[in-house]
Amino acid sequence: QVQLVESGGGLVQTGGSLRLSCAASGRTLSTYATGWFRQAPGKEREFVAAISRSGFSTSYGDSVKGRFTISRDNAKNAMYLQMISLKPEDTAVYYCAARPTGITEATPLRADQYNYWGQGTQVTVSS
Repeated sequence: QVQLVESGGGLVQTGGSLRLSCAASGRTLSTYATGWFRQAPGKEREFVAAISRSGFSTSYGDSVKGRFTISRDNAKNAMYLQMISLKPEDTAVYYCAARPTGITEATPLRADQYNYWGQGTQVTVSS
């Protein structure tokens, strides 16, 4: 099975940027669709973005479209989330997730579609 570790979270001011990374080990990430989710205190886990095995197909949650960009580097067994124009409502713990799939361009949108999760990284946006 694959192990996932997020990094890159932190404290940033409104309008700032952060880049999250998700490092995979144990299996090659190229056989997994991957995604980012976030969870704020007292709220349900929310879909942020997903990227297909190939990296050619992406999907985004409505609240982050145009501000966040998901990418991956299968050679480095890693996935990334570039976040710009951050808002206080982006404050949450961000999780990366992976789902083994034979469908090259699948971008799963639901948390229950993912089999493997990282432990999360905190992103705090101050107003």
